[in-house]
Amino acid sequence: MKDITKWSITVALAGFLFGFDTVVISGANKPIQELWNLSPLFHGTFIMSMALWGTVAGSLLGGFPTKYLGRKKTLFWIGVLFFISAIGSALAPDPYSFSFFRFIGGIGVGVSSVAAPIYISEITTGENRGKLGALYQFCLVFGILIAFISNWSLKGFDGENDWRWMLGIEALPALLYTLMVVKVPNSPRWLALQKQDDTGALGVLYRMYPKEQAQQQLQEIKKDLTLSKSGDRLFQKKYSRVLWLGFLIAFFNQLSGINFVLYYAPQILEQAGLGGAESLFNSIAIGIVNLLFTLIGVRLIDKLGRRQLIIIGSIGYIFSLIMVGICFQMDLSATLLLTFICLFIASHAIGQGAVIWVFISEIFPNRVRAYGQSWGTSTHWVFAAIITLITPFFIDETQGILRENLWYIYYFFAGMMALQLLWAIFKMPETKGVSLEKLEQKLISDD
Repeated sequence: MKDITKWSITVALAGFLFGFDTVVISGANKPIQELWNLSPLFHGTFIMSMALWGTVAGSLLGGFPTKYLGRKKTLFWIGVLFFISAIGSALAPDPYSFSFFRFIGGIGVGVSSVAAPIYISEITTGENRGKLGALYQFCLVFGILIAFISNWSLKGFDGENDWRWMLGIEALPALLYTLMVVKVPNSPRWLALQKQDDTGALGVLYRMYPKEQAQQQLQEIKKDLTLSKSGDRLFQKKYSRVLWLGFLIAFFNQLSGINFVLYYAPQILEQAGLGGAESLFNSIAIGIVNLLFTLIGVRLIDKLGRRQLIIIGSIGYIFSLIMVGICFQMDLSATLLLTFICLFIASHAIGQGAVIWVFISEIFPNRVRAYGQSWGTSTHWVFAAIITLITPFFIDETQGILRENLWYIYYFFAGMMALQLLWAIFKMPETKGVSLEKLEQKLISDD
């Protein structure tokens, strides 16, 4: 069990790079726009959303290296991509090269969201899979918090080059993660799936379980692979239920508005009256709330279950989003607005944030898990990219779109979360405490 926890923490650090990379741009956002005199369209399309389009590409294609190269090798190359992106973005001489290196980092994020949750789900037991799987999300929000703190602390460090330091500092944790992930073993389920001899898979399983239990686990994995006669095709009728489950949890995750808030937190807070360095500092408050409530979600996910956390989070979403909309519509105080934004972040952290990566990684069968994870994560990132692309048109003051016009988008997000609540109550299955093989029997039925 000690080894399982150590491997899970190491791989979950990919989530730290994921969180840091996606949010660090919030501190460089305005300086870059001013430096290169970018229009809202160019700024949204190339600067802010290019990493998201890289993430879409990485999540769409990430199932292939995860399946054929293996989870471990894929995780190693993720670290390399983050390192190259950090150095390249920091040294970029123009918006085009900057966009290219942000795209590279986005690929790392996308593949990370496929490979890391799968690896953790495959080396853990039904009893601790939720808690250890949610470590990925914990590291993600920890990365977000550190990115906010880093941006705030580097403000004024090197004048007009502050943003370069903000982006380049990511190279250090990227290098550390890459070196650490070399020491984790391959997933025993991947070794069995690739039809390698039992020695490799058993060697890993012996480090996870007592001898007899390890042998029993290998036989259960092999039996599951033998019974699954439909090959590696994901899009077939028997998988329709899990395909919809993977799509909907990712769809609702983004239609909560979480990236609308996180990526543009300094600008939103500035328009609410908390300007300049103060907006960056208050972004740190958002990051702290995110981290604390993610910890609560990690503690509860194997106790209350995935479905119950989504229900709790949905109720918090609906209330907080309506109140944020009212704050903008009625021009209420910035402090009150920040309070409800923090409540929104807490609702996300304890619900969707804690659940999404665990849930997607466990609902698909062994044979198609890599492709299934790619399906769910690519859905997540397509909607994230779209939201990031259009956000500048909602908050850019040069276009005459001011804070008094922001309220309706929060009401829209609240309406989407009401739909999520209904889905969780009536359609979402509970997956806690069940082995991956038994989950397949529960969610998949052969015709």
